[in-house]
Amino acid sequence: MSTVVQGFTKSLAMTVLSEIGDKTFFAAAILAMRHPRRLVLFGCLSALIVMTILSVLVGWAAPNLISRKWTHHITTLLFFGFGLWSLWDGFTEEGEAEELAEVEAKLDADWKADTATAKKSSKDGDDLKKQKRPFLSQFFSPIFLKAFSITFFGEWGDKSQLATIGLAADENPFGVVLGGIIGQALCTTAAVIGGKSLASQISEKFVALSGGVLFIVFGIQSFLSTIES
Repeated sequence: MSTVVQGFTKSLAMTVLSEIGDKTFFAAAILAMRHPRRLVLFGCLSALIVMTILSVLVGWAAPNLISRKWTHHITTLLFFGFGLWSLWDGFTEEGEAEELAEVEAKLDADWKADTATAKKSSKDGDDLKKQKRPFLSQFFSPIFLKAFSITFFGEWGDKSQLATIGLAADENPFGVVLGGIIGQALCTTAAVIGGKSLASQISEKFVALSGGVLFIVFGIQSFLSTIES
């Protein structure tokens, strides 16, 4: 049986290398430049934690719906497939720039719409309302909901989500959840604090190639490992 530590380390490494420079990484960075950081961090991280738990539950349930042998083979193919995908992105060097441009265009349109609406109300009145509003309800503001929804739906069907499902089907689910949540927390915090400058300092080619190699290694390990009955 896979250990918690093994599931944790695999999930942590996979999450960090998959999320740096990802669409949701840039979304968190751009939102944090325009809105209170704590609300953006809380919204984005909440969505990623929910997504991680859902993915692990699907991966954990898969062997009970499909034979262990088939889930193991599917997971192995997923790792090799994602490895080749990441290596291709690394060599073509197109992924990150396109994702940043796409996220910025979408959020710019939302930002202009929000700014036009905000001009109709007084800033002093907004500050007064915020002071009167209970502390907990501030986290369920439109800013929180926007950060949560953009992150949740941006991550749905993403490579890292599918990889988490595959990892949970083959490793200890608790370790995968723990590693995934800590990895997401590290990446999201880095994005909120200074995501765009951090992404510009880290070579996107290095991140993509490192992720590709990691997935290939996971695939080889899964291929060579024995299948539990």
